[in-house]
This record gives sequence, C-alpha cells and structure tokens, in this order.
Amino acid sequence: MSNFRFQALQAVLNRVSPEVKTPGDKISEYFAANVFDKKKMREYLSKEAYQSILSSIDNGEPITRDTAEQIASAMKAWSMSKGATHYTHWFQPLTGSTAEKHDSFFEPTADGAIEKFSGDALAQQEPDASSFPNGGIRNTFEARGYTAWDPSSPAFIIDKTLCIPTVFVSYTGEALDYKVPLLKALSVMDKAAVDVCHYFDKGIEKVNASLGIEQEYFLVDLALFNARPDLYLTGRTLFGHMSAKNQQLEDHYFGAIPTRVYNYMRDFETEALLLGIPLKTRHNEVAPSQFECAPIYEEINLAIDHNQLLMDTMDRVARKHGFKVLLHEKPYAGINGSGKHNNWSLITNTGKNLLSPGKTPKNNLMFLTFFVNTIRAVYEHADLLRASIASVNNDHRLGANEAPPAIISIFLGSQLNEVLDEIETSRISKKIKDEASLWQGIPKIPQILKDNTDRNRTSPFAFTGNKFELRAVGSSANSASPMTILNLIVADQLKKFKAEVDRLIKKGEKKDVALLTVIKRYIKESKSIRFEGNGYSQEWEDEAATRGLSNFKTTPKALDALVSDKTQALFEETGVFSKREAHARHEILLEEYYKKLQIEARVIGELVDSVIIPTAINYQTRLIENVRGLKDIGMDASTYEAQLNIITKLSEHINFIKTNNTQMVDARKKANALEDAHEKAVIYDEQVKSFFQPIRYHVDKLEQLVDDAAWPLPKFRELLFIK
Repeated sequence: MSNFRFQALQAVLNRVSPEVKTPGDKISEYFAANVFDKKKMREYLSKEAYQSILSSIDNGEPITRDTAEQIASAMKAWSMSKGATHYTHWFQPLTGSTAEKHDSFFEPTADGAIEKFSGDALAQQEPDASSFPNGGIRNTFEARGYTAWDPSSPAFIIDKTLCIPTVFVSYTGEALDYKVPLLKALSVMDKAAVDVCHYFDKGIEKVNASLGIEQEYFLVDLALFNARPDLYLTGRTLFGHMSAKNQQLEDHYFGAIPTRVYNYMRDFETEALLLGIPLKTRHNEVAPSQFECAPIYEEINLAIDHNQLLMDTMDRVARKHGFKVLLHEKPYAGINGSGKHNNWSLITNTGKNLLSPGKTPKNNLMFLTFFVNTIRAVYEHADLLRASIASVNNDHRLGANEAPPAIISIFLGSQLNEVLDEIETSRISKKIKDEASLWQGIPKIPQILKDNTDRNRTSPFAFTGNKFELRAVGSSANSASPMTILNLIVADQLKKFKAEVDRLIKKGEKKDVALLTVIKRYIKESKSIRFEGNGYSQEWEDEAATRGLSNFKTTPKALDALVSDKTQALFEETGVFSKREAHARHEILLEEYYKKLQIEARVIGELVDSVIIPTAINYQTRLIENVRGLKDIGMDASTYEAQLNIITKLSEHINFIKTNNTQMVDARKKANALEDAHEKAVIYDEQVKSFFQPIRYHVDKLEQLVDDAAWPLPKFRELLFIK
C-alpha cells in the first residue's frame, strides 16, 4: 500500500497540464452555443410555436400536443446539426445528484432507419420510481414514475446528447425530485408578492425570485485521491495528521492561482459558458487547494439547474486535468470546509429589485415591506430553514469557526438595524398631507450600496445591500431544498401581511398608515432573530438560548421541523408538499444521514484492520528487531530506550484502536437492527459517530510514530498542495 502512495506521488510529479482551447476569442461569441435558448427557438420554430413556449415560460400556460410536436422536431433538428445522436430527460432525484437515461433518435423502419423525436418523447418519459429515494411512496412492485418536461429551463447538449430538464413524479403524482416543490413555491411566491406590490404599483404583473450561487470546492490530484480509500468512498478524509503548514499564514485566499488549476478553471468555465452558465468570478479560497467560482444572478429555477450542471461539468472536466473535485463540505479536518452562498432577491417584471431601497418615501416603504416580511418569515420558520440545509456533511461545517453556526439568525448591518430600531419606536403620523410628511421622526433610508452593509461571515442569513445571502448551505447540496423553503415561508408571510393590512384599511386606516402599522409590529416581534455579533462565540450560543432561538447541531434533530404540526399547516396551506410527501422527505433525509455514517464507519473499520494496524505492527516488528540486534552486540539499554518507548506507544495506540473499532461495530449492529429511520439515525449520531474522533486521534498518533516511508496513505501535506 505504501508503494501505492509513492506511485501516486510520482504520478503527480509527472503530470502535464493539457492544452486548453476556447471556441472563440470573446466569450460572447460562444456563450450558450449548446443551449436551445430563445435565439435558437426563434430560428427553428414557427412564430406561433415560439409565442406558445414563451407563454409557457412566462405564465405557465400549457403547451398543446401539436405545438409540442413542433418543438420536439425543432430541438431534434438543432441538436443533430450539432452532432447529437441521443436525447435524455435530465432530472434531479432525491439522491442529491442528477439523473439521465439516454435514448437514440435512431429508429428502424421497413426501408431502413430514420431519426425520430416526437412531442410525446419530449413531454414525458417513464423511469423506475422505486429505484430512486422515495420514502416509501413507491414499492418495487409498483415502480412507475414519470419525468415531465420543464419548458422554463432550456434544453442543452452535452457531448452528443440532447438534455431536456424535467420534473420527476410518482405514478400517483407525488414529487420525487427537488424541482417540483421549487416550482410550486415559486408560483406561490409570485402571486403573494404581486398582490403586495399592488399597494405600490398596479403595473407589476410578475415577481421572479433571483439567485446567485457561489460554489466552493477543493481540488486533489486524481492519483492521490485514488490512493485514499476514505476519500474515494466517502468524499472526505477519515484520518490524517494535519500538515505543519496549512492555512495559518492566510496566504492562499485571493492568491495567485496555480498554473495547473488555472488551466482547469479555463477549461471547465468554457464548457459551462457553452452551456449558458454565466460564470463571472474565480479565485483561491481560504484553505490550501480550495477555490471558488460564481455566476451572475439568474431566475432561481434556472440558477439551480445551472448549479447542478456546473457541479457535473466541474467533475467531468477535472478528470481531463488529472484532478478530482471535492464538493464535500469538510474533506479535511482542521481547515476550512466548503459551502455555497445563496444570494437571493426578488425582481419584478418592470425590473425593480424589491430588496433595494429607493430614493423616495414610497419606494422605501415598498422596500421596507419586503425587507421586514423576509425577516419576519425567517423568524417564524427558523427551524424549518435550518432543516432545509441539514445533512451529515454540513454538520461537520456549521459552527466550526469557518461557517455560520447552527443557530439561525439574521445580520442586517448597523445602518439598517438603526433604521428598524427608529421605526419601531417612532410615532406614525395619521395626518398625511404629502409624501414628505409620511413618517414623523422616521429617518430616510439612504440608497444602500453594496459596501454599506458590513460582511459578517459568521451569520447564516445576512443582508448584503440589495439581497439576502443564505450562507449556511453546504457545497454539495442542491440549492432547491433551502430555496424552496425560503420562497415558501416568505410567500406565506406576505399573504398574512396583506390580510392584516387589508383588515386595517377596511376599518378606515389610510393605506400607508396601515402598511407602517403592521411593519412596526413585525419589527418588534421578530427582533430576537437579528444579531450583529460573532456567531462563533459561546456568548452568542448562550444569548440565543435566552432569546428562545433553536440550536440544532445535528441533522436528525434538525429534520424534525419538516414534520412538525406548524410546518404541516404551512405545507397544506400553500400546497407545496402534501403530508405524505413531507413525511417521505423526512424519511429519505434520515436514511441518507445514517447510511452515510454507516459507510464511514465501515471504511474506518476496514482501513484500521487491514491497512493501518498491520502497517504499525510491521514498523513495530522492525523496531523490535533493531532492539534485539543492539542487545545482541552488547549495547547498553540507554542506547535503545527511545525505540522501546515507541514500541510501547505503538502497542497502546493499536490496542485502543482495535478495542474502539470493535465497540463501534457493535453500536453499528445495534443501530442496523432498528426499523425506525429516526431511531436508527439517532443511534448513528449519538453512538456510532462518537467513536470516529477517538479512533482518528490514535491513528493520527500512529502516523506520527511510523516511518514516513512505510505509511500507506497519502498524507495531508501531499493532498493539500497542488504541484
């Protein structure tokens, strides 16, 4: 095995970065070249078919069978002109990754063969629903499920396959993917936001949620990755003594990008740009071998599709460069992990950002309405938002002095906090003569620029000028999960807000007075969710408890919010999840949690028994032979005292690891015997996982004691620094 390590290191030293060619000198020349976007639709579709698909995208209007046939024919003609031979429904099941089944355009006929793609094939396919996570909704003997075309996300080509973004539902109509609940939540948000917008502007007809996703990731050489079974099987290193140099000099963040990494970035960015993913930014992150890329903001459904596609593209292109992309939230203990900041805002069809203050009192009142309702929504449903970002991977990262804590709070910056405090304590003038006298004693809200709000990196949900940034999302997560919840809770809050304002207006209050009255109360009632300090500190944890804020540090406890009575009422009111769907998701997420811990426990057991302990014993045997030889030639005991000390320490660490590994196996068997997913997840969380760190500690001690040349696994210093 140690041989394998040094072969991997030799492969790293011999790497030659492949040449990177772009399709044109300017990105604008090839951007979205592999996407069936509006420009291609206009070229390939009749005017009537083009207008039909635009109405479907903009207003959700159904597409007729005849129009679907035209669109399918146009997609086939366009994709075949670019070399496509197959098509697939591209969807996002609850595995956390994307799925696809490729079918050929080719069909034999009596006279030979033709290329065919029908409207039916475009609109619907039938994968086996029981083979994907379904939380008991589908059994093997009733496996039918359907993928159905999502016209709002354009088709694209990868290699020689036309990929059609779709939703995935069971035969009985339950959602089995991330996209269906997201689209439902966005529809609820659109209606609720438009209704509230009409207090200020009757011309607003649609509100879209906008999203920009910052994607963090690590790179490791493929040979070293393959030489680490723990990294290969779990996505993270289960053992490893920290490198003497890691991130403590703070010299990697925004540093010069290594040439090999730069070539890789250019290559995957080119592929992403061809797929219409509007990547804008690249840079080194804080930890060694950690990097980030970020696109321009897009409509939220498309932004999430693009992020899923981006992760696939990054992984595929990395192999060409001899890299493996690590999207795990915590691939290495002791240094920063990775997340994906979700930058969320609301944009009207007239181009107004509802989270951007204006220059007039009227516009500022509109801003305050959506701003305060968002705060109130997070306050009311903080536990549900926490559940939406919960995973076994993210548990390693949250609150680890590099990422937001597990306590959901909101950072606004001192300026906006002062504004809200003044509004809360001010008196509303009910004798409104003009806009200038709308508020008495309330300060004007200045035009907020991006740098008017500080960047508190310890906050899970921060206002950053004209958007809210959800920073607690894990790097490997599908952002549809937290974005479904965020849009849903804000939409629900806006509906409640409108009902309260309308009641006051009906009682005779002027509209603006009614708006401000409810806003003032919301500011006061949700004040406990606002926090400007250090989210990493023990003081905040103590203060949050006195404020009544939840602190769910592990996934099984956090996920309970998905099936609480409060959440069930929200889901039923909005129609985003049925009770059956909510309980199925709860079951799926619990199963994913304990299965990942189960895999990690098994990998730990296999590695310590078959690789690490034998390596330590072999080294110990060499030391014993050394001591025996020194004795045989009559050397004084003081000359081999150090060797005897190491021999003793090796035995102590080996015995501890062996004993704890046996106990961990017993705990695992106890958990596996349980039927209930929640009980099983709790046992894995509280018992099985409790052995991981002690075993790791003693393995790390063995790594320090054993001869470097004999150690079988690539070390952190070799994994972390790109050569």
